[in-house]
Amino acid sequence: MQAAVHIRYGSPEVVRIVEVDKPMIRPDEVLVEVHATTVNRTDCACRAAKPFFMRLFLGLVRPRATVLGNEFAGVVVDVGRSVTRFSVGENVFGYNEGPFGAHAQYLAIPEDGSLTTMPANLTYVEAAPSTEGSHYALAQIRGAKIAEGQDVLVYGATGAIGSAAVQLLKSLGVNVTAVCDTANMALLRGLGADRVIDYTTTDFTHDDQTYDVVLDSVGKTSFSQCRPLLKPAGIYISSELGPHAQNPFLALIAPLQRGKRVLFPIPKHDQEMMAYFRDLLESGQFKPVVDRTYPLDKIVDAYRYVETGQKIGNVVITVDHPH
Repeated sequence: MQAAVHIRYGSPEVVRIVEVDKPMIRPDEVLVEVHATTVNRTDCACRAAKPFFMRLFLGLVRPRATVLGNEFAGVVVDVGRSVTRFSVGENVFGYNEGPFGAHAQYLAIPEDGSLTTMPANLTYVEAAPSTEGSHYALAQIRGAKIAEGQDVLVYGATGAIGSAAVQLLKSLGVNVTAVCDTANMALLRGLGADRVIDYTTTDFTHDDQTYDVVLDSVGKTSFSQCRPLLKPAGIYISSELGPHAQNPFLALIAPLQRGKRVLFPIPKHDQEMMAYFRDLLESGQFKPVVDRTYPLDKIVDAYRYVETGQKIGNVVITVDHPH
């Protein structure tokens, strides 16, 4: 089978399309013929091993997982002898961070992994980008215990995390203010945002409104910057460590504090999460934003584009299967 392989860390050019063996499935695994996957910030960070400490998990000298790709959609083409949850021929989508492997024509994944059947109303291109950014957004929403009627500001609302957060928050009945540039204001209104602030003309930190939660979905702000935006017991959450890697530390001391505080939720993924997203996708309350699509053999171009920091929502990789 064809796969996008990297055997050393570095720029997008370390990735090559090569022929590798198709995965052999164990008794509890499912073999998925991948039709769509994505290139996202997680893939970029793992490919480059940046920040450097990531090598502790990825491999000190060279990557242990040579085929990246964590989210995917495709069709089940084989099942292990003990598998009962999935059948050959079913369309599925899922998330496989850690083992990775979705940047390939075939992927093996345990039947109890983060995998579920696709809603009939979705294409592979629509289903594949529905888990990575959204699972970070869901962790933030659940970590802050955001509930109906609360006021939440989403900074970086056009990225994979931010665009998912806006939709997931609206599905809960939250009042959402989104921050973006002029060109994408209509997009965010279309996703359900109640207010949209254009950061190119307005300093959002001087907003007159205050919020129960501020979600920075791109990690470009700080608690001190956003503190004036928070209500007396408001919560600040960033998707990144912060300019001085302070966010996890500030989150650790949060239980000792009263008033405004920082949370740093650790995301998890499982079949409960997949079922949650499946229901939202099927009902139309969540639809991942797709910026561009590239074929697998152009994945290096996809990496280059993602690393410009200009993508809107998600970048999808289509995977062909000549028969």
